[in-house]
Amino acid sequence: MKALLLGAVAAALLHITPTVIMVKREDAVAHLLPGADQFTARELHLSSADSRRIHDAVGWEPPDGVVTFYLGTRQHQVTGVLVFMRVDCMHGPIELAIGYDPHGTIRDVEVTKATVEMKPWIVEALRAGLTDAYRGLTLDQAPAGADKVKPHVGTMPGYMAELIDKGVMHANAAYRLFYVRR
Repeated sequence: MKALLLGAVAAALLHITPTVIMVKREDAVAHLLPGADQFTARELHLSSADSRRIHDAVGWEPPDGVVTFYLGTRQHQVTGVLVFMRVDCMHGPIELAIGYDPHGTIRDVEVTKATVEMKPWIVEALRAGLTDAYRGLTLDQAPAGADKVKPHVGTMPGYMAELIDKGVMHANAAYRLFYVRR
């Protein structure tokens, strides 16, 4: 039994291919926080009650109990907020950068990292207009980019779009629950 379990774990680990950078973080910051000339990281260590709140809201909590908001400012005015969000699946991690305008509306979403295996699927979903569906989304609206692109892409790009929707949903919940109230 132990050998079978170890074999399954090894097979799962070997399935994940190397991570590639799809958009450099600094390019994502420049795109998602336009006009900002100063940047500040606001790191929030969630209490167990806060972790429960976000889990109850969207069925997720940050694995390390920390949410970091990156604020872009110009002349002491916030020009936007950025959240890097990681979504894991059996094919590996996807990293998203979700940019918000000063009112908390999504400015845009960038896929910054994915695995070699997932990259073509994600590119297909992006070319079908996945991130267009997030622009202008408010914090109380559910992301529905996957629904928009699924009729135009294959099964795996549709699945990647669902994962990206999930990452946007998690970022929105973190922003709504922990950034807005502070």
